Amino acid sequence: MLTDSLKTPALGIYYLATLPQRQKAATEREKKRQVPIMMLFYHRVADQKPNGWTISNANFRSQIKWLRQRFDIVSLEEGQRRIAAEENDRPTVCITFDDGYADNYDEAIPWLLENDIPFTYFVASDHVQSGEPFEHDIAEGCPLAPNSVEQLREMAAAGVEIGAHSRTHADLAKLTSEEALYDEIVGSKRDIEAFLDRPVHYFAFPFGLPENMSTDAFRVAFQAGFWGVCSAYGGYNLPGDDSFHLQRIHADPEWARFRNWLTIDPRKLRRKNQFKPGDYRDRF
Repeated sequence: MLTDSLKTPALGIYYLATLPQRQKAATEREKKRQVPIMMLFYHRVADQKPNGWTISNANFRSQIKWLRQRFDIVSLEEGQRRIAAEENDRPTVCITFDDGYADNYDEAIPWLLENDIPFTYFVASDHVQSGEPFEHDIAEGCPLAPNSVEQLREMAAAGVEIGAHSRTHADLAKLTSEEALYDEIVGSKRDIEAFLDRPVHYFAFPFGLPENMSTDAFRVAFQAGFWGVCSAYGGYNLPGDDSFHLQRIHADPEWARFRNWLTIDPRKLRRKNQFKPGDYRDRF
């Protein structure tokens, strides 16, 4: 098995070797109007106290500029519409954030707003209201401040789509009762709507891997009136896919992995739809 120090160079070689195949496939998808709608998620954009879910401000801006030259950067709603339309002939990407870190408010968010780049910002409502750091940051020995209610109000007033990310950043697959799922999913929606005084349309699963989701959680979100839910395990949304389940790709700080995903790795395209939510539209 390749070590981490060897994976990035190997991926670069693989990318270059498959580039002619990717370019040809991209042309064919455009002709057939079957271009995937890609959705990226970031967590924390900061230059201090970096960790595994942090990207520097300079790297973040470079990635967004790279995307602007090659993609339509659209809102989550427009990306969802292109999936539901069953055809798309334009390279398309949506930008999202998970958790809600105060550091994002310093540079990344103002820069996105100044450049008229749409994005959706998912927050865990209990952390926003209490100011308590996330357990995963505490476990790393580096507690970090979440966004405040006032910061989110200013963002929403500037046109940012604020989404729900549960109340406590819980692993929803471990919750076995409807009451507990309702509290985390619908409770977070109501919390955010209360302090922003505007509707919340989208939900992002904490952790977002197949093992962190369930059909029951999808059903609760669907019945709560969310327009869509987001996973985070890496997946391409093809025109005609389930437009309620929005599959997202981690916006990796490593350029080799970032570029590999965004130019559509044929191996990963064949592995799409890793989580099957079942018939979540059924009523309880």
